[in-house]
Amino acid sequence: MSKNKLSRRPTANPAANQKQKLRPTGIDGVSVSGEPEIAKAGVRMIAIVYDGMLILALLFLVGTVLTVIGTMLTMETGVTSDQAQTLPRWYQNLVLTPAFILTLIGFYGLFWRRAGQTLGMQTWRLKTVDSNGQLLTWMLSIKRILAACVVPVMCGLIGYLLHGSRWAMLLSAFFGLIFNYAFCLFNSRGLAVHDMLSSTVTLKMPKIHHQSLLRSLRKKKGKASK
Repeated sequence: MSKNKLSRRPTANPAANQKQKLRPTGIDGVSVSGEPEIAKAGVRMIAIVYDGMLILALLFLVGTVLTVIGTMLTMETGVTSDQAQTLPRWYQNLVLTPAFILTLIGFYGLFWRRAGQTLGMQTWRLKTVDSNGQLLTWMLSIKRILAACVVPVMCGLIGYLLHGSRWAMLLSAFFGLIFNYAFCLFNSRGLAVHDMLSSTVTLKMPKIHHQSLLRSLRKKKGKASK
């Protein structure tokens, strides 16, 4: 997407707003290479893979703790833990599933609220902001997460109705997630589906070079060697 297309829009430009915040003033030797721009679909999906590993670890921890607690609460008297059957359906639906959803919301909400970046996004210099270039509120974070689930959930339901299997549902939901980001390729501004539904955007941030800091470190290293 070209910068000319962004400049034609009369609405608030988060990339332009962020550009002003990123350029340090009154600090010698600090330079910014380039300007913030809408993040491409490819780099955003790579960041999701990074975050996905951490999210899976968190979900495994939460699931393990709640499974142990659920087994202790629902296990019949006189039945050992080895003989305990699987958790009741009501416990899985009313406890485990909401806990997983809250874990997902908490993970993204905390990072977006504090810095606009998850750990995976930091690696690739991505930042999620609202339409004014500000960090997301909790309500806007939840809205963005729910917006990201719309297409995958719809695709998952269609897959389940057509084939009647859980694997078909999961595979269809995965393709729905891919579509969220593939939509960037067809949108004139490069926005994903959940960007448009939640009025948020993920930016690719420029590199910041601290030249004076590097020079001072080199000078100290040179003096120490003498």
